[in-house]
Amino acid sequence: MKPSRCTIVAATGLFLAASDPSLAFDRNGPFAPLPDIERPDSGKVALGQALFHDPILSAGNDVSCASCHDLKTGGTMRVPRPFGKVDGKPLFNVPTIFNVANNHALGWRGAIRSLSAQNEKVLLDPNLMGAQWGDLLAKLAGSPTYRDAFARAYASPPTREAVLDALGSYEISLRTPNSPFDRYMQGDIAALTARQIEGYRLFKDYGCASCHQGSNIGGNMSQMLGIFSNEDRYLPESPTEEGEGGDEAQWPFRVPSLRNVAQTAPYFHDGRTAHLPEAVSQMGRLQLGRRLSPEDVASITAFLESLTGFYGDEHPAGEESGRK
Repeated sequence: MKPSRCTIVAATGLFLAASDPSLAFDRNGPFAPLPDIERPDSGKVALGQALFHDPILSAGNDVSCASCHDLKTGGTMRVPRPFGKVDGKPLFNVPTIFNVANNHALGWRGAIRSLSAQNEKVLLDPNLMGAQWGDLLAKLAGSPTYRDAFARAYASPPTREAVLDALGSYEISLRTPNSPFDRYMQGDIAALTARQIEGYRLFKDYGCASCHQGSNIGGNMSQMLGIFSNEDRYLPESPTEEGEGGDEAQWPFRVPSLRNVAQTAPYFHDGRTAHLPEAVSQMGRLQLGRRLSPEDVASITAFLESLTGFYGDEHPAGEESGRK
């Protein structure tokens, strides 16, 4: 008996799925590879890179953006919480600067929607860089190097708009593509180990992906910390944001991106947790109402390690790792 047309089509589909691994991947899942972007102007990126690493942006010429966002340590700083320059009180844990342009919401409260607004907030905050635009622009204009760089990149002297645009252009370039999980999503099924694939399944089945989703595996919504338990929801002297009031335990936090999360310990807004498996276990209890088994924690941790991408030819945090 001759095979029917449907049988031939089905067999052809099975053959293609076997010969092309990309067809075996579920592209309707909650995640996407890190997208390609239109590259910012190279002159503006170079100027933004110089500004990012130069303490000239701070009022006291003593701290730069890179002082907290160190590209050699995952785009962050490996301390639980820095302290305000003026009041000496603990601030929020420093989030990574890598892939920041791919976040829909910025800041731990998720209230900021643009890199320019976020950068200006940091520049002018007395507890962070403490700058004032008049003084800052005068310093940049007094530098022949910067005066020439702004003239080349913007055909103007240093201005507020140009400074913010240059910083944003550089930050847009701080991408870490080509993680094992990206390669897996692009069809390279062998890019993940069996344990990482199991962790990916658990991450979806347990509901982690309901908050950590999209191409940045988070960074696009806010959520309460402690849905199923308010135990240890926040620490004493938890940092506040201007304009907020009332019970701070009721304020939501931005769901952070999990890209490169294995390189960015300690974890949470207050840096309370030093190790990634412990953070996974805590999230299971606080956000999912589950006591995750050691096996499940190990599998989910292995999956999260597959989210470490490359900045240039190196991992974001070099040879160091936030997991022990």
